[in-house]
Amino acid sequence: MDTLSLSVNAVSYTVAADVAPTDDPFSGPIRDIAPWNFTVLAVLMFVVTSLSLSENFLVMFVTFKFKQLRQPLNYIIVNLAIADFLVSLTGGLISFLTNARGYFFLGRWACVLEGFAVTFFGIVALWSLAILSFERFFVICRPLGNFRLQAKHASLGLLFVWSFSFIWTFPPVLGWNRYTVSKIGTTCEPDWYSTNMKDHSYIITFFSTCFILPLGLIFFCYGKLLQKLRKVSHGRLATARKPERQVTRMVVVMIVAFMVGWTPYAAFSILVTAHPTIELDPRMASIPAFFSKTATVYNPVIYVFMNKQFRKCLIQLFGIGNIHDSDLNRTSERPGITAESQTGEMSAIAARIPLSGTGSARSDDSPTDCGSFAQLPIPENKVCPM
Repeated sequence: MDTLSLSVNAVSYTVAADVAPTDDPFSGPIRDIAPWNFTVLAVLMFVVTSLSLSENFLVMFVTFKFKQLRQPLNYIIVNLAIADFLVSLTGGLISFLTNARGYFFLGRWACVLEGFAVTFFGIVALWSLAILSFERFFVICRPLGNFRLQAKHASLGLLFVWSFSFIWTFPPVLGWNRYTVSKIGTTCEPDWYSTNMKDHSYIITFFSTCFILPLGLIFFCYGKLLQKLRKVSHGRLATARKPERQVTRMVVVMIVAFMVGWTPYAAFSILVTAHPTIELDPRMASIPAFFSKTATVYNPVIYVFMNKQFRKCLIQLFGIGNIHDSDLNRTSERPGITAESQTGEMSAIAARIPLSGTGSARSDDSPTDCGSFAQLPIPENKVCPM
């Protein structure tokens, strides 16, 4: 809805006027798309964006509040929350505004910036999932023996994620492919429909480095992780069977969520790259991008809110209900923090698995790979020290 200025008898009036449908998505709604379609998309994007911003902000806030959560194994999870937050702040918010207007009223340069920002932060989030799988494989399987994952190693992982993502999402700004408006005319993305071979080469490279490669890493790492736990649980380690079941469920959920969020987008890019002249309903063409944006909502639920350690800190922060005595690390029973409370569930599982995979399991009170950190005292009334 735009405004129209009229002057009658030297008196000016400003009235609302509908923007006429056009073939230019920067000047008006696309022809043959009923206005209610944009209203539905605007409502959906408002819900998704609101949930994503609130969830991911909560993850960052709780991690900032409790120093116990600021450990190397959690760096990549916080990085995932930051990337998802930025995807929603740029792509989600702009998509809500443009769908509310029915077209991309912000202009061509804003389209380039929005397309780059959403793609860049989206790939950062996607590669964060891949690095997270590698770090969990590293902690559980210990391919380098007793070599510990420290802050500097986790920081290098973050540096790789942001640098690698930038390398493969910035070229369209420089002319290798381009960021342009989507078929429905309210969002911006790489030009999947170009018939230029140079543009095709970018799409193929982008698909390989930003979908096939991280997906392969996720399958390899989680496959090795499950293989390790299964081997241990079939041996003399009865204590490893419960962690194996827990991790198996977690891995299945993670992989399914990854595939649900990104497979439609990847399949769509392959289809239109292979057949750039294909005629698709603009509303159908917008679905894959919407699916990828919903990942910003369920990522925090899967990777953070389902984490026992984070939930305890969240309960303590907001005072939601009472913390059961069984959840407390009693100093009268144990002299220090347990492996799980100090280093997270992945380290707790790793602590029960011997390096060779055939020895006896460690007890809960035995020293873990965390060294002196496992011996720090903790108040009886505190689950998450600030």
